Amino acid sequence: MKDLFSIGQVAKLFRINIRTLRYYDQIGLLQPSEVDKRTGYRYYSTQQFERLNTILYLRALDTPLKNIMRFFEHKSTDRMMELLREQEEATGEKIRQMERVRRKLEQRISTLEYAASSILEEIREVYLPERKAALLRKEITADDDLEHPIRELEQQNSLGPIIFLGKVGLTVSQDNLLRRKFDVFSGIFLIFEEGDEAEGSADILPQGDYVTVAFSDTHKKSAFYYEKLADYIDAKGYWIAGDSVEITIIDSGLTGDISQFVTEIQIPVRKNMP
Repeated sequence: MKDLFSIGQVAKLFRINIRTLRYYDQIGLLQPSEVDKRTGYRYYSTQQFERLNTILYLRALDTPLKNIMRFFEHKSTDRMMELLREQEEATGEKIRQMERVRRKLEQRISTLEYAASSILEEIREVYLPERKAALLRKEITADDDLEHPIRELEQQNSLGPIIFLGKVGLTVSQDNLLRRKFDVFSGIFLIFEEGDEAEGSADILPQGDYVTVAFSDTHKKSAFYYEKLADYIDAKGYWIAGDSVEITIIDSGLTGDISQFVTEIQIPVRKNMP
């Protein structure tokens, strides 16, 4: 047929999938100029090429099909400007979302690199910055399954998807540290990363001097390392200045090899009494 092109020819000319053209026909976005009643073959005229060009341009801008259909219902320069501005705003939000994802990837990679480079069972003195966290005050023993407390923590703070591997930790109260009662935790917490959001006010893990040790196991074996840290603190003449911070950086969520597990205990200390 003169000046008519088959669906296959149009697909080839515009480098588009035939199934996509059939779908555009189905939803009424781009219907063929003619359909052979005998064969059912679809044919498009050159007058439809401009419409298809516009569709492909807007799709290249990631414009939803429903918005493109609305544009053709009231086709005008003003409507195109409105559509482009809507898509600019939507694209900006996607960019912000992807930037948050990029930061989380950087943070996760950095955490794993830190765990991989840690010298296990070496006691270190470090200065740590203030950290925001969500905290659930609850007595937890070393033998308790942490999944239920984690869910409670999530619900208490409406945390949703920011619960993530390597960010959940346990704490032993200052009182229990001083009493050397290391088999009972006083709470479970989630350290916020940049960009994390949650309902309610955040707790603060204070900045300051910490005595730390990393070891290859989980919190179930942490009492031994608390003893080592307590002995070190006493030997140095330091004072325990607050609750501990204990984070399992690498656990069964990342590997099935327990020898690769890494847990770190951080105890805040005061080196000189005022």
